[in-house]
Amino acid sequence: MSGAGVPQVDQDELKEIAKAAKKLKLKVAVVAAQWHQQVMDGLVGGADRYLNSVGLDDYTLLRVAGSYELPVVAAHATKNFDVIVALGVVIRGETPHFDYVCQAATDGLARLSISTGKPIGFGVLTVDTEEQALARAGLSGSKEDVGSSSAHAAVAAALEISKLKK
Repeated sequence: MSGAGVPQVDQDELKEIAKAAKKLKLKVAVVAAQWHQQVMDGLVGGADRYLNSVGLDDYTLLRVAGSYELPVVAAHATKNFDVIVALGVVIRGETPHFDYVCQAATDGLARLSISTGKPIGFGVLTVDTEEQALARAGLSGSKEDVGSSSAHAAVAAALEISKLKK
C-alpha cells in the first residue's frame, strides 16, 4: 500500500528542523515539471507548505517542461543551492516512453545527488493512472502529500550531512 510507513513529523520536530535550517542558512531550490498541471500544483503546494513550516520560505522555484528535464536543471541548481526538491509526474501510457522517462529522471537525480553530495528530495510520481497521481499530490482529498514529504526528506538529509561535516 502506497503511503504506508511515511514518517510523521510533529510540531516539535518541525521547530528543531527550522532552528537547524536557519543556523545553516540553507538555500533551497524546488525544480518542478509542468506536465499534469493539477497534480504539479499539488506537489509544489506541498513543498511550499513544508518549506514555510520550517522557515525556508525564501526558496527558488524553477519550472521545467517535464520530468525528463529535472536532472539537468537540478544539476545547474546544485551550484548555487544546498538543497534541491525535484517534483514531477509521469503517467504510464501505451508506449515504453514511461519507462525511459522514469528511468532517466530517477537515475539522473540519484547520480547527481551522489556526485555533488547535495540532497535531492525525490518527488517524481511514477504512476499508472491520473487518479493515482492525484491521490499522492497533496490536494484536498489526497491520501499522500509527496511534495511535502520530498521537501522534508531533502531538508532532513541536509541537516544530517551537516552533522557529518563537524
